[in-house]
Amino acid sequence: MDSNSGSGATPSQQIDARIRELGDWRGDTLARVRALIKQAAPEVVEEWKWRGVPVWEHAGIICTGETYKSVVKLTFAKGASLEDPSGLFNSSLDGNTRRAIDIHEGEKINEDALKALIGAAVALNMSVKAARAPKKAKGS
Repeated sequence: MDSNSGSGATPSQQIDARIRELGDWRGDTLARVRALIKQAAPEVVEEWKWRGVPVWEHAGIICTGETYKSVVKLTFAKGASLEDPSGLFNSSLDGNTRRAIDIHEGEKINEDALKALIGAAVALNMSVKAARAPKKAKGS
């Protein structure tokens, strides 16, 4: 379903096209979580990877937004390292790294909790990036 490959479309345009292409509750849900991600992480970069998966990044992957027949799945790349006091993670709970949120038709999104989780994912990515940065700039 990667109808935009090779078209020169930007990742954001490809995500727009996916939302339109879905044309149902899944498109509406993907558009809503996308808006929440942008609110929580205004400097987010949108990518289009793995033959058609929307990806949101800030100093590393925050999450992906996969769409299936009965679910929109937000998979957080480092979800196992994030606090989830609201219990949003309801899928991929056994892995060592990722955690996911499956959103089914008609389910209400806890927007504040999702934005907090996105903020925590960005903070974790930034801390990992800072820890990997060289301690001293060369030539200073």
